[in-house]
Amino acid sequence: MKRTYLGEFEEIVLLTVAVIDGQAYGVALMHEIVTQTGRDLRLNQVHSALTRLEEKGMVKATLGEPTAERGGRRKKLFEVTAYGHRTLQEIQEVRDSFWSRLVNPFKLAVNL
Repeated sequence: MKRTYLGEFEEIVLLTVAVIDGQAYGVALMHEIVTQTGRDLRLNQVHSALTRLEEKGMVKATLGEPTAERGGRRKKLFEVTAYGHRTLQEIQEVRDSFWSRLVNPFKLAVNL
């Protein structure tokens, strides 16, 4: 199968869905990404990335149970598919390969 490439934000969203595992819905993902990255982020950005990831077959959505705090509405929960997990694994392998070949990783910080 031909590899599908992800943008940096899609990669972060996919990785966050994997980390949250089971409770990954828009607001929870947004809060986790803001906490971990310090980015300014809007919910519609997360939803757009989730839609793209779903179209690529990397996440799938299910509806959770109705909750009182949402006025009886159901949350759309996301989980990473097998293809999404393989993609994350490939991304990690590529990044690890580059980092392991970097002669002096601290040289980067000095030159900034």
